[in-house]
Amino acid sequence: RRAETAVVQMVTQASGSPKLEHKGYNRGLILGLTMAESMLLLVFCLLLVAAAMITAERKQRMDAEQRLAQLEQQNKELSALLVEAQSKLGSNMSATDRAKFESEWRELVSARQIIDRLKMNDASPADLAKLAAVAKVLAANNIPLDKAPDQLEQLLHGDIKPHEWPPIISLSEAGGYYFTSGSAALTREFEDKLETSIADQIADNLERYQVDVVEVIGHTDEQRVARSTSNLDDASIGVIDGQLPVDALQPADNAGLGLARAIAVANILKENPKLKDVTVLPMSAAQLVIPGDALTSGQAGDVKERRRIEIRIRRRAESLQP
Repeated sequence: RRAETAVVQMVTQASGSPKLEHKGYNRGLILGLTMAESMLLLVFCLLLVAAAMITAERKQRMDAEQRLAQLEQQNKELSALLVEAQSKLGSNMSATDRAKFESEWRELVSARQIIDRLKMNDASPADLAKLAAVAKVLAANNIPLDKAPDQLEQLLHGDIKPHEWPPIISLSEAGGYYFTSGSAALTREFEDKLETSIADQIADNLERYQVDVVEVIGHTDEQRVARSTSNLDDASIGVIDGQLPVDALQPADNAGLGLARAIAVANILKENPKLKDVTVLPMSAAQLVIPGDALTSGQAGDVKERRRIEIRIRRRAESLQP
C-alpha cells in the first residue's frame, strides 16, 4: 500500500513540471511572439524605414545633379551667345567705341565687385543712401570725408568756434536809403550806393562765407497804400526780366509795395558784374516784421526805420535725398 502511494506521488510530481515550464514560457510572449521574435520584427521595421530614407535621399541627389547639369548646359549656351554677341558687336565698332565699351565694361565689373563686398559687410541700399546724404552735407560745409572724424572730435571737445552767420545788410530810410513815397522807384543816391559800396559789401560776404544766393526783402510800415487796384500779378515778371520799368509796378497794399521795392533793388544788384554768378531773389515781408526780427503787434503812423530793405545771403538749398 505504501508503495502504491509513493508511485502516485511521483506521477503527480512528474505531471506538474511541464505545467510550470509552460507558464514560464507564456511569460516571455509579446503579442503572441517571443522576445527574440519581437526583436527580429523591430530590426526589420527599422531596416524598412532606413531603406525609405535612403531612397528619398538618393532621389533628391539625382534631382539636384540633373538640375545642376541643366544649369551648366544653360551657362554654356549663354556664354556662347555672349561671345557671339561680343564678336558681332566688336566687328561693327570703331577703335574709339571699342575702348569706351571696354572701359565701361570694366567699370561695371568693378561696381559689381564693390556691391558684393558691401553685401558681405551687411551694407544695405538704405545705408548707402544715408552715407550719400552725409557726404553731401560734409561737402556743402567744405569738410573732406577723410577729415570728418577729426572735425567731429574737435567739435565734441569744444575746439571749434560756433558757426558764424553772414551779416544782414539793412537799408532803411532812417539811414538815408529812400524810395519815392508810395512807389518802388529808387532815388539817385540810393541807386548809386547799391552800385558801389553795397555791391562791394555783398561781394565780400559772398566770397567770405562761400554762398551764392542773395535775398532782397522789402519791409514797410503800417500806413495804408492809397491805391485800390494792383497790377503786380501782371507786371512783376516783366519788370524782373527788364521788359518794363520799375515805375510800371502799381501796388495796392503794403505786401505789394514791399515786393515792388525788393524787385527794384534786386534788378540793380543783378546788373552788377561783381554779382554776375549769384542768384538774387526779391521778397516781401510787408508790414509784419519790425526791426530786430519780431512780429508787429500794431504800430500805426510814419516810421522810417520800418521802411527798409534787408539783404540776406545764404547757400543754395540742396535736398538731402540721393
